[in-house]
Amino acid sequence: MNKVGIVSLGRYLPSKVLNNQDLEKIVETTDEWITTRTGIKERRISASDEKTSDLAIKAAFDALKNSPVKPEDIEAIFVATVTPDSAFPSVACLVQKAIGAKKAFAYDISAACSGFLYAMTTAKQFIATGMVKNALVIAADRFTTIIDWKDRNTCVLFGDGAGAAVLAPVSCGGIFSDFMISDGENAGLMEVIADKTRTPFEPVLDTTKLPYVIMNGQDLFKKAVPGMADAVDIAAQKIGLALSDIKCVVPHQANDRIIASVAKRAGIDKEKFFINIHKYGNISAASVVVALSEAVEEGRIKKGDKIALVVFGAGLVAAANIVEWSY
Repeated sequence: MNKVGIVSLGRYLPSKVLNNQDLEKIVETTDEWITTRTGIKERRISASDEKTSDLAIKAAFDALKNSPVKPEDIEAIFVATVTPDSAFPSVACLVQKAIGAKKAFAYDISAACSGFLYAMTTAKQFIATGMVKNALVIAADRFTTIIDWKDRNTCVLFGDGAGAAVLAPVSCGGIFSDFMISDGENAGLMEVIADKTRTPFEPVLDTTKLPYVIMNGQDLFKKAVPGMADAVDIAAQKIGLALSDIKCVVPHQANDRIIASVAKRAGIDKEKFFINIHKYGNISAASVVVALSEAVEEGRIKKGDKIALVVFGAGLVAAANIVEWSY
């Protein structure tokens, strides 16, 4: 089995910034209310003519510019998204066309905010077994397009963005441990459905409806904290790693209170957690890879460091990876 690691990273955030003062003009809320409950100060909003594929393509090019793997040599593309441009073609196929990866097979993965780690773990298996030599893994979402801007419980939380990683065999380090779990029994705590029949199509007009996120925030909090803390612990146990030996934890950026509670439950100093939620809010599957990209860029993660990536999302789904940084 090949050792597999991340060999380059990239990200793309739309230029439009929506801060908490802007939201005060849209919905009944305040900067203080949002900041104290979530840790979010601002978020990025995609332009009206920007599609999810546009975000994904820009993140892909950013990851590829410093990658040892050239676009034409990419053999697999996985895009984690819950806001695709269309039911089909997949966003992954649109990325393939844009970057000129003619050798690659491509498909999308739907695992909400956990999507990047689900996609990365999938890609790792293909490379480890030798089926492909490398893979491009992207997370991209325009989550603000499925938000009810009159619902202050959800509209203050989310933003848009994309992140990407190139995976390939490495001689040292790499992705040491993986853990994924799902809890479909609690799927109703966060969902996007068009109507009670769970069909995304309007029978009369034969067009796709535009549903909004429905979320039970309090019950999700109760599931997210143990879900993420336990995921890190299980992933570390798989390789006999003490949690104290983890240099940096890059969590899903959903809520600063959730992150603080995960740190406390796991017994890991919160100072080890890389947090950028104040700048971008929750950008769904892209949150963890955008944060990872910034953590590496800022020197929080160095070659040889053992790090934990951990996520939680609608489904319900959770995942964690233990990685020894290889560059």
